[in-house]
Amino acid sequence: MPEISRFFGIVIAIFYDDHNPPHFHARYGEEKAIIDINTLTIRTGTLSGRALGLILEWAALHKTELLKNWELSRKQEPLLSIEPLK
Repeated sequence: MPEISRFFGIVIAIFYDDHNPPHFHARYGEEKAIIDINTLTIRTGTLSGRALGLILEWAALHKTELLKNWELSRKQEPLLSIEPLK
């Protein structure tokens, strides 16, 4: 799993072989979700309200970097780490 960020026990990743639309994977313990980068909505999965709030706050701050990583993944190039939420 190409991890691009980790904060408060939440792991964020983008997979190289994923399909459009641009999205990232979020995991918090046993909870998992796929989140659309453009709309910041859950496409599949479930997350607790607290974890989802933290993830959406982080994603809003780093939307440009997430889209850049999505493009890098399409080209099979190394992904860039994104600063965690503090």
